[in-house]
Amino acid sequence: MTSNAVSRALPTPLLLIGLLAFGACAPPESAEPESEPSSARPAANPLKNAYFGDLHIHTKHSFDAYLFSVRETPDAAYRFAKGETISHPSGYEIKLQTGALDFYAVTDHAMYMGLMPAMDDPESDVYDEPLAKELRELATGGTGAFQRAIQSMGTGELDAIDSLGARTSAWEDVIEAAERHNEPGVFTTFIGYEYTASTSERGNLHRNVIFRGSSVPELPFSRVDSPDPEDLWNWLDDARARGEEALSIPHNSNGSNGAMFELTRRDGSPMDAGYAEKRMRNEPLIELTQIKGTSEVHPLLSPNDEWADFEIFPFRIATELPSEPRGSYAREALLNGLVMEQDLGFNPFRFGFVAATDSHNAGGQPEEDDYQSKVGTADGTPQARGSVPLDGTTDQYASNLGFPKFGASGLAGVWAEENTRDSLYDAMRRKETFATSGPRLRVRFFAGYDFADGLAERSDMVQAAYADGVPMGADLMARDGVAPRFLLWATRDAESAPLQRLQIVKVWLDAGAGPSEQVFDVACADGLEPDPITHRCADNGAEVNLRDCSISLDKGAPELSALWSDPGFDASERALYYLRVLENPTCRWSTWDAIRSGVEPRPDLHATIQERAWSSPIWYVP
Repeated sequence: MTSNAVSRALPTPLLLIGLLAFGACAPPESAEPESEPSSARPAANPLKNAYFGDLHIHTKHSFDAYLFSVRETPDAAYRFAKGETISHPSGYEIKLQTGALDFYAVTDHAMYMGLMPAMDDPESDVYDEPLAKELRELATGGTGAFQRAIQSMGTGELDAIDSLGARTSAWEDVIEAAERHNEPGVFTTFIGYEYTASTSERGNLHRNVIFRGSSVPELPFSRVDSPDPEDLWNWLDDARARGEEALSIPHNSNGSNGAMFELTRRDGSPMDAGYAEKRMRNEPLIELTQIKGTSEVHPLLSPNDEWADFEIFPFRIATELPSEPRGSYAREALLNGLVMEQDLGFNPFRFGFVAATDSHNAGGQPEEDDYQSKVGTADGTPQARGSVPLDGTTDQYASNLGFPKFGASGLAGVWAEENTRDSLYDAMRRKETFATSGPRLRVRFFAGYDFADGLAERSDMVQAAYADGVPMGADLMARDGVAPRFLLWATRDAESAPLQRLQIVKVWLDAGAGPSEQVFDVACADGLEPDPITHRCADNGAEVNLRDCSISLDKGAPELSALWSDPGFDASERALYYLRVLENPTCRWSTWDAIRSGVEPRPDLHATIQERAWSSPIWYVP
């Protein structure tokens, strides 16, 4: 435990009680198998374990990471994920304070992969390019070289500079590192990369491509090949026909300026069933939260959701241009998908949820109290990332508007039989996944017609839920007008705050009111009950001391569960439901920075946040 962990450390007796409660209350079927020597592969669990990982990490092979002085390799990235220490370019070491992850993927940008290191190498075929010389002169760790590179992308200068040798070498390094560190049953690596497309107005259309196994193309498909994601899907279909199975995960829809979930194809032509099938075949998941903001919901789109204002990043990616909320957030897209399914017979937005960090430091740190931001030396200090004044006063901050809006997020949760590529990938395909803003909350969500009273308290809860219902990510088909019941369960991360409440977000097509959404508090800590009219629990009184970031130790729960029926269910109405779990409040990373620097927290930033997790939806099909 480091000095960073004031908000995490409970007094020893209370911590022991909390851990005992966590273990005693969790259904036995949901527990992970005991750790075993790496030479002995743990037995598969048919009721599935929760595995946590990050499918979005950049190393020196990404052009932007390299320009921000990052020199760590894919090999270092995997060592970081397994709990080791690596170097940050700002001159200190970084390490996951909450322990090793279960799975990881290095996803360097396909476009210009390996090109920046080659421009620094006197032996390479691009070293003498005029742009290479200019970038070397600008690359002092700030943003100048990056901005010049972005400018050269717009003019076509950078696209005109190609080094097949650099791309091939970097891609081989990505592949070999993943193969070297993959340890079935213990630690899983996925071969992957980022497809980095955008609109002409700088709207973000980025995707991460994750391959199931060792069969991968000779080179990845990039924005240089085509900036239209539909061409990426065609390429993935062709790769799949060759035995190179992969899926694509869109990220930062919040920064897409309305383009990620627009209601036409990229060329403006109407969508059809073939388009929707192709999109869902290739993109069953989206990245709901990461460093550059959370894309679940926006206050302007969902004004009745009191928790919608969570880590909102208001800009298009790599700009300070505002991003249009409509067409950029997941909940609205899910609702639009229901409308299209009813009116047109197809749904291009039937996706599940994961999360990631998108760290460009080779190691993602989704921990508020140990946050080193995203892009190397450009934001590697509190002053550089705008959480602490530049000169010791309280009103002089770094000019970059985006860095203070970054969030310490997130992690992907996957329910799988074992920690292997095949098992994890199959779970991602069926969308039995969840997203967290960083803490390792475990979340279960089921729906069914035969769930008996008291199911949430039974020791065979998970077994019965699988036998009599469907899990997150699945469809629940109608049954003769019968209303389904929903099983919710979550346990806290013992290194984070206790749980405050479980919520169900319902999105549906109301026969009278049209497209609708509603948030229901379903289970709340500290003996509180949801009001039957407002469907809200009173605040449980959990507090944060902004002098040292300590939190209330007598509020919240180690585990919450419930069996819930929708009070407004109509068997004829198309709907979907997902679970949202909220912790008690804790300090935001910017407040931690300020306290350590001996200054007041920046007044225009949230001092505290409520960490959370989201299950993938369950779709009710009338």
